[in-house]
Amino acid sequence: MSPRQHCRHADHNDPGAVGSAGGGGLDTPATPATPKHRSPADGIQLYTRISMVGEGTYGKVYKARNKETGQIVALKRMRVDMDREGFPITAMREIRLLKLLRHPNITNVLDVVPESGNAICVVMEYMDYDLSGLINHPQWDPEPAHKKSLMLQLLEGLDFMHTRGILHRDIKGSNLLVNQHGQVKYVDFGLARSFHHTRMQELTNRVITLWYRPPELLLGTTLYGPEVDIWSLGCVILELFTKKPAFQGQNDIDQLEQIFKLLGTPSPAIWESLKKLPWACYMTPNTRYENRLRQMLSTKMATSAVDLISWMLLLDPAARPSAKQCLGHGFFTEAPAPVPPTSFPVSGDWHEYESKAERRKRKQVSKQHSQLPSNA
Repeated sequence: MSPRQHCRHADHNDPGAVGSAGGGGLDTPATPATPKHRSPADGIQLYTRISMVGEGTYGKVYKARNKETGQIVALKRMRVDMDREGFPITAMREIRLLKLLRHPNITNVLDVVPESGNAICVVMEYMDYDLSGLINHPQWDPEPAHKKSLMLQLLEGLDFMHTRGILHRDIKGSNLLVNQHGQVKYVDFGLARSFHHTRMQELTNRVITLWYRPPELLLGTTLYGPEVDIWSLGCVILELFTKKPAFQGQNDIDQLEQIFKLLGTPSPAIWESLKKLPWACYMTPNTRYENRLRQMLSTKMATSAVDLISWMLLLDPAARPSAKQCLGHGFFTEAPAPVPPTSFPVSGDWHEYESKAERRKRKQVSKQHSQLPSNA
């Protein structure tokens, strides 16, 4: 059996709606249809909120139960300012894309319901964990076969997106949900955009969370494609093995320095192309670093896994593989065969939200203990 069988700115040339991407893009209407109107009584009151499991600039995410069916769902609540901008374009884009991108490794939208107080709730399938929360849990240490399964699923989902001309542009652990069956799914398509397979198009470079942002975006490029998602996913996969983000910069310059310290300073040939990017004059490397990635990973994973991650994290964006090429890498055909993880450190919910809350709690307890008067 084969492994596969087991600062946000508006983009140039992008009026907001995701249209046909050309050469493999989504063949969809230029203007998204707004969700069907219904009263709050018919919508949000159908669900009972159980707990909050996420929070961000978009709003809040709740675990909830459908009163009629008993199904557990996720409610993503977003505010709507009808007087100023009407239905928010980011919410409309995300809803539309999730309804179109039907794949086992992309989360499903079940419904969109209004809520009193100028808000809407996107109803999605509920996933028990996210990858960031699991990675940060001290008792979660998946077997190599489990890691391989997660990597395979993530690449299959990304290949599906890219084949259909969609960039995610915000891949990170908290946007990768996992259920108790070991199935992983992409979520949060608020920054997603269409792209052309045959030519580059100008897009904003102020996307992708800093720690997962590729060097070409840090250097200011506005011409890019699927290679930026490959870099971000490479960072997540590296984090899966090392249990911590590899590049934890405080700002764009520091982030680039962190990348060079691990992956080495760009060779003259690579820098020749990178130095033409808009912000390269402010970030020219002054120190020569050697590539330490293989040395760091040699005791943590198979050589083939190191090869795959190194390929995804090439400094030259043109040399990075596509998701399809990654899926054809020898890592996925050698033993052990991929097996979805089904053993988790907590039986209930565990996302980045709960993980951060637990860390804050431990810090508070530690602080209180340090302030206790000494008995000496």
